[in-house]
Amino acid sequence: MVNIIWVAMTVIGIIFAMFNGTMQDVNEAVFTGAKEAVTLCIGLISILVFWLGMMRIAEDAGLLQILAKLFRPIVKRLFPEVPNDHPAMGYILSNMMANMFGLGNAATPLGIKAMEEMKRLNGNKQEASRSMITFLAINTSSLTLIPTTVIAIRMNYNSASPTDIVGTTLIATLCSTIGAILIDRYFHYRRTRKGRM
Repeated sequence: MVNIIWVAMTVIGIIFAMFNGTMQDVNEAVFTGAKEAVTLCIGLISILVFWLGMMRIAEDAGLLQILAKLFRPIVKRLFPEVPNDHPAMGYILSNMMANMFGLGNAATPLGIKAMEEMKRLNGNKQEASRSMITFLAINTSSLTLIPTTVIAIRMNYNSASPTDIVGTTLIATLCSTIGAILIDRYFHYRRTRKGRM
């Protein structure tokens, strides 16, 4: 569906530019945007490699395991359907740790694996389980301690202080995560209440 929306937007934009006489501006924007995208990607690679390396060091040093143990009681309350020793719990915790360090690229495969494991727990049903919905809400809002990717973009565009956004990001993502959990719980409560009636 998203692909159809993007294609429709592109086609509408090109047709509008043709009739409006601004096709030259569209061509310039396409080539300038492509050039900037490549420059940005190359600039991001070095920062992401650095932080992924730091995360690997933290993992080898046992820091991620300590953080995972620290968050396990909270995660267990959020995902009561997932057993403690199930692989889904490990993937959920790893995904949350990666998101906390702003490593969305590293968090995505872990999130997909967590969903696959929770789908197995759900008996491979087509309907999402309570845990799957909760995980999607938390993963989308994702509490972030260090917004690595955004810092990298700001550094790439020569920001005077690229790390100024750390505090703001922490507050914003904390609010979004709490909001996601409250909304998830509210709809779960309503659904169970309807089921009892």
